[in-house]
Order: sequence, then structure tokens, then C-alpha cells
Amino acid sequence: MSKGSITQKNFITGIIIFVAFIFFYGFNLSQPVAALDGRAEARTAEIDKEALKKAQEQKVVRAIRLNHLVKIDGLLEEEVWKTNPPVSDFLQRDPVDGATASEKTEVWVAYDEANLYVAAYCHDSDPAGIIGRLGRRDSFVDSDWFFFAVDPYFDRRSGYFFGVNPAGSIVDQVLFNDVGEDESWDGIWEAKVARVEDGWTLEMKIPFNQLRFPRKDRYVWGVQFQRIIKRKQERLYYAWVPKEDAAYVSRFARLEGIENINPGRRIEVYPFSVGQAQFRPAEPGNPFETGHRYLGNAGFDMKVGLKSNLNLDFTINPDFGQVEVDPAVINLTAYETYYQEKRPFFIEGASMFNHFGRGGVYINANINWPNPRFFYSRRIGRAPQGYPVHDGYVNLPDRTTILGAFKLTGKIGAGWNIGWISAVTAREYATVDDLEQRYRDEVEPLSYYGVLRAQKEISGGKHGIGFMATGVLRDLDNEVLASILNKRAFSLAADGWSFLDKNRTWVVGGWAGGTFIQGTQEDIYRLQQSSMHYFQRPDATHVQLDPEATSLNGWAGQLKLAKQQGHHLFLLSAGAISPGFDPNDVGFQSSGSDVIDLMGLYGYQWTRPGRIFRQWMAIAGGSVQYDFGGNRVFNGLGMNFQGLLNNWWNFEYTFFYIPETLNNRLTRGGPLALTPRGFMHQLFVNSDSRKPVVLQGNFMYQGAEKNSREFMADFSVRWKPSTRLSLSLGPMIGFSWNETQWVKKVADPLMIETYGARYIFARIDQKIIASEIRINWIFTPGLSLQAYLQPFIAVGKYDRFKQLNRPRAYDYLVFGENGSTIQEENGRYLVDPDGDGPAASFYIDKPDFNYKSMRGTVVLRWEYRPGSLLYLVWTQNRADFSYPGQLSLWRDLGNLFAAPGDNIFLIKFTYRFNL
Repeated sequence: MSKGSITQKNFITGIIIFVAFIFFYGFNLSQPVAALDGRAEARTAEIDKEALKKAQEQKVVRAIRLNHLVKIDGLLEEEVWKTNPPVSDFLQRDPVDGATASEKTEVWVAYDEANLYVAAYCHDSDPAGIIGRLGRRDSFVDSDWFFFAVDPYFDRRSGYFFGVNPAGSIVDQVLFNDVGEDESWDGIWEAKVARVEDGWTLEMKIPFNQLRFPRKDRYVWGVQFQRIIKRKQERLYYAWVPKEDAAYVSRFARLEGIENINPGRRIEVYPFSVGQAQFRPAEPGNPFETGHRYLGNAGFDMKVGLKSNLNLDFTINPDFGQVEVDPAVINLTAYETYYQEKRPFFIEGASMFNHFGRGGVYINANINWPNPRFFYSRRIGRAPQGYPVHDGYVNLPDRTTILGAFKLTGKIGAGWNIGWISAVTAREYATVDDLEQRYRDEVEPLSYYGVLRAQKEISGGKHGIGFMATGVLRDLDNEVLASILNKRAFSLAADGWSFLDKNRTWVVGGWAGGTFIQGTQEDIYRLQQSSMHYFQRPDATHVQLDPEATSLNGWAGQLKLAKQQGHHLFLLSAGAISPGFDPNDVGFQSSGSDVIDLMGLYGYQWTRPGRIFRQWMAIAGGSVQYDFGGNRVFNGLGMNFQGLLNNWWNFEYTFFYIPETLNNRLTRGGPLALTPRGFMHQLFVNSDSRKPVVLQGNFMYQGAEKNSREFMADFSVRWKPSTRLSLSLGPMIGFSWNETQWVKKVADPLMIETYGARYIFARIDQKIIASEIRINWIFTPGLSLQAYLQPFIAVGKYDRFKQLNRPRAYDYLVFGENGSTIQEENGRYLVDPDGDGPAASFYIDKPDFNYKSMRGTVVLRWEYRPGSLLYLVWTQNRADFSYPGQLSLWRDLGNLFAAPGDNIFLIKFTYRFNL
């Protein structure tokens, strides 16, 4: 055994010992609490949850009409709070589901012509134990909290969520699909808090024009209040919902008494200006790399309430730069990496588009399903996809300019939710300088992107139907771009759901749609051979290349049946994606099409505190997949166990077994290959979030017989030295080797068994060492400093180059064995696959790599008045590629820190005008 493998084995052994210690430590800490919870368990046994559920249905909150001004200071000094009775009958969700609250909470709701007011008195028998941490907006820090949620449509499926903690930090969300939450929405509202002798108090002021609802003389809304008492891990609900029920908005209490209001039309204008300075090492002779570059931009965004239930977002010359950098990754697959959207225009209200096909079915579980998305907003404004045709020094835009965009969202007609996005991106050019002449080569055409989403809820959300349509139109008058980009791409899909019983325990839901692509013959021929389709597979009888085609069409769909309430859970799904389906012009699909999928899962959840666990869940099931030629290309069985210990540590363990199956992707357009049987173990551990130091660990070990092994450990230590400051360090280390890492394809008519080509693979020994370091320093709820740093090292060493000998078998010829030869020449390998035989020799470029990256950003964010922001940002990127295939940690870190860095300094100023 090699020294490296001994080191890896010792490391894995150490991790196993560490995890065993965590469980032993957690179990022993749980004993005193479990003893104390013996009485809690007895109380739980006596709780009649059905009676409590019926009592919740009768709850009504009465809103009070104001006849005087309310000063938002959190002190509750106004007469309206003193003379009107509050609501106060809260129940626990944790630690004992359905038990009476341990602390009293009193809540009032009032309103005037233009605003909704909420006041709460959070009594506490131990005021010194109240935890109030400062956090940036929409950061659910470890703290006491009070939450207010409202359903203005009273559709029992959607609403708004507002929260404030004892330090004055705020969060807000849009609620959808009964249990869905969208944190991207930032409403303009006020909240103030105060500490009092026996607890803390708060006041909220929410303008009606920030909410969507149809105009009426009198209103009945849904309403919910929640409170978190962090030191006790106690979660209180006014409209209580048992843990085993997958419901939220549908169980809200009734809010009555609001009448004769005048919300007014919402018109907000946000002009902005951006200045940017870029500094990077100068490159002698390169006219574009002088060491510095200065950029500026200005424009405005506008939000208009067309009606009380319809909003228009409009932007001219938008700034779609990102404040936070994307993490570094190494992707050795044939498919692109998915990155989260971080641009405010697209993330606000994104749930309307992103949750297509998920309505009604709340159990969002898939096994190896490509999970196509019809809309992926990062396609708009992406980096140019073309390349310059002239040689020389190149200045290539890093993104496509968005000339203008608008977004229309809200409700129209009889319960139709709509969302419409339109955007136009500019024609982009690369400037090429060969030191004698300059050229402007087009690298991205003028393009239009459109997305339309509509959904209608029927019978109070018991049933639903909807559709989504997308379109991309490109002005392709450039032959090079016309050969690599689709001229037109459209998609049309429908989704829906139906609850099968009164209690909404059983539900059936799904979606179906198609994609339609047009382009030149060269473009469609390229597309047919891409990793999304692989029509060139020589042994596939259900697909074939068509070099004269100018279009490509396909369909896909998925149907699910689920039981999602109670102790017993169940999910059965069937889905299919045809070989020609391709949403990637404006959508995203994680892997290739041509798949038929069947999956079944059974779960059991227990929510009553016991001797060891406060609650736990076990899930088991499996999946099988075929291609449209009838070949079984995936099969797997797995189980998952999640548990919350009595000391508030939690863990999740997953085991998955994959029998031997065929693989229609391994040869990347070649014949079917065989994947040996494999397995996966994964363990996630998280400590008690109330403590000053919070630990988290994620461990994964997987492998395939004779073929591959992979181990990954991802740690996180979060330290909260004060209520204003938190620091986190998240080291990650991974080891893997794979005998069948793709290298290349070599044509050879002598290879009759593999259809006239050699499919070349190698063993890769890969090591990854990385870390994520974050610092959050919150001065006030509106002023924060955040720092992020990600050092990343990934090293890959290739050896044991080999070819596939025959399809449908794990049969390879390792070059250098059985008469074949391989030798290194000037950074390449010369391979003779049959020695003195007739086969031609060929070269393999040495694919070893040593990728070192350092990405970091520092952001000062100041919301100096509601909706008006100032950003100061410093971003730095460093990279180094020396010593490919060789890992030496201290040498590589030294080279990384010594590598020249790119520095970007940015200032952005936005001011909100409320017209």
C-alpha cells in the first residue's frame, strides 16, 4: 500500500473516531434533559391534538381602527394597546408539540387608512436570558424572534411574513404554495423594539401598498403570530399546526375588522450610480492589460403598483453586477455547474418562476432525476458565448449588457397568479489587437428573453393549474455565431395538482411540457451531439444524427402521488425526458435527456420527545431509470435517518446502494459502458445553535467496485463572541480516485467492436483542500460589514491510461500492458495500442492539473433610509496553476499567496423615491 493511501486511511479513521465522539458526547448530554423531559412526554401523551386542531379553526383576531397616530418606537404607550384586549393563547411547536406556552405573549393588530400596525408584548420570566443578536436584513440569526404573517388574498396558500428580534434586526418573506418561503422579497416597512422590566416589546408598521390584495369594502385575511424563545428552543404559534402536518398558510386564523382603507398606488423610483476601479498586473505588450481600468454606470429601477394586486418592475440600463463572488469549483463532468442567482432584480419574486411543477406536492424528493428548470435567470446577461476570429491580444467582455428589462407579477382575474419577465441584451464585441490593427469581432448577438408564468388556484387551493412559456430570439447575422447558437428557442409547459381528501393529506401533482429549437444546420448538428443529447451513440437504435436538420424538439413530464401529513409519509413518482428535450437556452438541466424514471419512497416521522430523541424521521425507497431504447441506466436503493437529540444536536445519515448498471454517458457519445455496483454513506451533524460556538460536519464516503473511491469531509465552526459579531471557518478536504475518468475519443476503423473509435480513459487521483471563511460584523440593523474568503486547491494526477475494449462490459486495455505501449514526450503521451500491430499511434495531452484559487470579497452595506442603500465593495481573485498533478500544501499555498491578484473596488449608491 502506498504512503498516500495509508495517510488517507488514517485520516478517515480519525474522522470516524471524531464522529463517534460527537454521538457519544451528544447522547450523554441528552440524559439529564431526557430525564427532565419525562414529564414533558407524559404531558404530550395527554394532548388531544385533534381537539386542538379544531380549536384553531375557530380563532379570530379583530383589527382595531385607529383614530390617532401611532409612534413606532416599540414602547406600546398608545391608548390603543392599553385599552383593547390582546390575543395571547399561543401553543408550543417545540419543545413539546401542542403544549401551553411557558411565557405569555400578547398581540394587537390595528390599522388606519394606509397602514397595518402590529404590536406585541413578549413577557419573559428571565429578562436577562433574552437573546437579541444583530443580523443583516433577512438573516435568521440565533436569537429570540417575533413573527407576523398575513394572507391578504385569504386564498389559504400565499401571504407575507415579517419578523423582528430584540436587537431590532428584521426579516421578511413572501409565502407561497402553503409551505413555501421566498426570502428574496424586501418590503418597505418599519419595526422598533424596546426592552422592558419583564420582557421585550415591539411595534410594526406595514403600508398597505406593500401588500397585494383585491380592493373591497371589507376584508377578511388570514393571520399568524409566532414567537421564538431561543434559550429554551421554544417555538410558539398562535394558529398552531402539528409537526406531522405539512401545512402553514392554510391553517392561519381569521383577521377581521379591516374596512374602508385606501392603500394608494405604489410608485417607487430607485436611481443608482456605480463606480468601479479594476487593478490587475500589467502585461508587457498587451494594450488591454495596462494594470488599471475605471468604469462607471448609472440608471434607474422603478416599481409601480398597477393595481392593488399587480406590480410592475422596470429597469433602464441596469447594473447587474454581483456583490458576492461565485465559489471556485472543479468540474470534470460533461455538464455545466449550477450557480445561485445573486442579482436583486431576478431574485425578488423568483419563487413564482422557480417552483414550476411543485404546487401541492410539498415533498420535494428526487433520486438522480435531472430536474429540468424551464427558467434559469443567469442565462440573461451571461458571459458571451462566442469567440474572436482574429488572432492577437483580446479584450473580451465578462458579461452581456442588459439594455432593459421589466417584470410584471401579481394576481389578475379570478385567482390567476401571473409573472412575466422580458429582457433585451446587447450585441457584444471582443476587441482584438495584433499590434498592427484592431478588430471588433462579434461574440454575442442582440437577444430577447421572455418568460411568462401563470397559475390558477381552484376551490381555495384544493386544485390548481398553470403554465409556463419561455422564448429566446437571437439576431444571428454572423456566420460563426449562427453555427454555435440557436436562432430561436421556445418552451411551453403546464403543471397542476389536486388534493384527494378534505384534510389535504393525499395529493397528486405533476407537469408536462416541450421545447422547440431552430437554427442553422451546423448549429442543430452540433446540438444533437452535445452532452445533453448524444444522438451520435453508435449502438443506440432510438436516436440518430440528422446533419440536415434545422430544428430539434422534445418533451418531458413528471407525475407524483404523495401522502404528506401524519406519521406515515409516501411518495411515488414517474417521469420521462425525451432525447430531444433541451431547456438550456433560458433554462437549466443538470444532466442529459433521454431518461424514463420511476421512484418510490416511504417515510415515518415521530414528533413526540422521548428518552434520546425529540423527534426523528426514517425514509427508505429506491429508483430505477431507463433510456428510450429500453436500457436500464440507473438503479438504486437507499435509506435516510434524521434525528434531533434531546440536547438539540441533530444529525442525518444516508446510505445508498447502486447495483451494476449500464451507463449511456460515460463514453460521451460512444457506446454503452458498464458501471460496477457501488454505494454511498453520508453523515451530517450539527450542534446546538444556542451555544457561542456552533459545530457542523458533513462526511461522505462512496465507491464503486474495482472502479472508484471518494471521501469528503466538510467542517464548519461558527463563533459568536458578541451579539454584533460572528466568525465562521469551514475547512473542506476530499480524496478520490476513479479508474474511468474520461480523456478523449480517437477514431480508428480497426476498432470494430467499439464502432470504429477508441474511447480513452484514465485513472485520476484527485485531492481537494479548501476553506470558506466568513466574518459578519453588524453595527446596526441597517449597517453591516461582511467579509468572505475562499482558498481552494484542487490537484489531479492522471495515470493508467486505458481504452474501452467492448461495450456493455467493464473491460479495458491499460496502455503499457498486453503488448501496448505508452511513453511521455514533451508533455504528451505517445500511445501505441497494439505494439507491432497495424493500429496507428496517437497522442494524449497530459491532463494533470493543480488549480489554486483565492476568492474574496468585503462588503460594507448601509441602508441609510428604507429602500436606499450604499455599498462599498472590495473583491480580489488570485489563481495559480504551477506543479500540475503534484500536491504540496505549503508550497502550493505559498504560490497562491504570491500569485498576482485582480482587485476590484466598487461603490454603488441607490436612493428610493416614493412618489
